[in-house]
Amino acid sequence: MAGASARGRIDKRQQILAAAFAVFARHGYAQTCVQEIADVAGVAKPTVYNHLADKGTLFREALLATADAVSSETLAAVHTLRDLGNDPRPTFVDSAYRLLQACSSERGRSLHRLAYAQADDFADLAAEIQQRTAIRLREALADRLARLTLAGQLRPSDPEVAAEQYLALLTGPLETRSRLGARKIPAAELRTIAEAATDTFLRAYAPG
Repeated sequence: MAGASARGRIDKRQQILAAAFAVFARHGYAQTCVQEIADVAGVAKPTVYNHLADKGTLFREALLATADAVSSETLAAVHTLRDLGNDPRPTFVDSAYRLLQACSSERGRSLHRLAYAQADDFADLAAEIQQRTAIRLREALADRLARLTLAGQLRPSDPEVAAEQYLALLTGPLETRSRLGARKIPAAELRTIAEAATDTFLRAYAPG
């Protein structure tokens, strides 16, 4: 019974955080009120405060929970880079496309827009989000590229440098075309970015 109660409390907290992120993304930090978050979550306002002490804590925890969710999607995309077969390009393109979808989703764009908009008031939040998303992604990609190199499917190189360069090829065009998160990039355009980045990367790192 105690386990069910604890599970219910965790679920309720997640429900509140999801509602909080949706409301913050819609209105921004200053214009959001806790009552609206409670309404969207389907709970009483005191219940929100029972789980999270104040609006600032709500904002921080909602963004960090979203960062972890976005990170799970990008890491899942990286983990598909396993056996490349005779032609590595299709696997790399599909992985890159999934990664770009996660990064350019409404949730991903709202996450970074909110974090940087409130950087003055939440000094460490943007850095923590970067740690949980971009840095965690780069480390996972470097690990995957190292494994592919050991398997002879990529030429010998520094996997951290290779990961950094591949991500730059992907995220550079993404940031430029999205105009700092203001525009949703069509799927066909994401596929084009994934293909161009992969072609450039494999010209440098495919085994000779």
